Amino acid sequence: MIPFKLNRICTIMEPEAGNEYEVEGVLNPAVTRGPDGELYIFPRLVAKDNYSRIGIGKVKFNTDGDPFEVERLGIALEPEMDYEKRPGGGGGCEDPRISYVKSVENYIMTYTAYGPDGPRIAMAKSKDLLSWERLGLVCFSLYKPLDFNNVDDKDASFFPTDLPSPHNHTSIAMLHRPLFPESIPEKTVKLDDNRSIDQHRESIWISYFNLKEGQETCLEHAQFTSHYRLAQPVYPWEKLKIGAGAPPILTKHGWLMIYHGVRKHNDCTEDQPRYTYSAGVMVLSENSPQEIIYRSPEPILVPELEDETIGIVGNVVFPTGTDRRDDIGQPERIDVYYGMADNRIGVAKMTIPDVLPKYWKSL
Repeated sequence: MIPFKLNRICTIMEPEAGNEYEVEGVLNPAVTRGPDGELYIFPRLVAKDNYSRIGIGKVKFNTDGDPFEVERLGIALEPEMDYEKRPGGGGGCEDPRISYVKSVENYIMTYTAYGPDGPRIAMAKSKDLLSWERLGLVCFSLYKPLDFNNVDDKDASFFPTDLPSPHNHTSIAMLHRPLFPESIPEKTVKLDDNRSIDQHRESIWISYFNLKEGQETCLEHAQFTSHYRLAQPVYPWEKLKIGAGAPPILTKHGWLMIYHGVRKHNDCTEDQPRYTYSAGVMVLSENSPQEIIYRSPEPILVPELEDETIGIVGNVVFPTGTDRRDDIGQPERIDVYYGMADNRIGVAKMTIPDVLPKYWKSL
């Protein structure tokens, strides 16, 4: 039995017929509870030529308490700033994650701004989830000789509460996934399976914004530092790459993080390189998030359904949002929202186990 195993509920959202904003897919949504207690969903809407906007909708539930459809409410963000626009008219606001960050008393959306320099992490804030104010690109301090500001980066999300940095400074912590040269799946899928993994590539990182005493906790122009490589690929199901998924959620065991891992597809060949995105889980220490308490040796969800194996990019399940079901009196139930083959959105559910399996940290 796989702890945290996800059980599918439904395909909750797919491209709307005749909607030009969605002709190339709806995928990879943020989800969060609003001030009114409703569950809001923020899907990436992909128009012609991979032009992406971030939509907003409200999740509807059936009498059993399961999500089953989405009421579309409009657009939360679309490319407007230079860092969101590509030469020749392209651009994108992609793959959002949302956390309510207590220290700034706002919902913070992190998203991929696909602009002239490639994908970068951008931020926006909101009090009500309906109107959003941009905070610009995330800024980083140097990491040894490496400047994260000039490296493609994706899959960012914030912890909702203040946490100590490795230097024990009260901080806002952010997960992210730098994309180093030659590390994208389209290239690594062609490499030898027996290659050694460069530990500074293809990994999940954590960076911190120091909340100095008396300092206004505005994230605009905030610089993230104390960069730490949280986890790199270890298991066969995640051989090519791993990346952060849904924002961390606090459980009785620590911070639960659903993430994605990438491996070569079973019928991958040199002439037709293919890969598979699956979902796994990590549990991080509540007060020291650099410490991994548990990590799933096997994926908790793999592409199996037609909606997950056939699409814009086949064989992909890509978790980006979680909803703890306090609303129905089931705080140990976590609903996970995920992209399906870069075309649709699915939802599955898990139950937090009473006891964590033993974890061999030597891995």
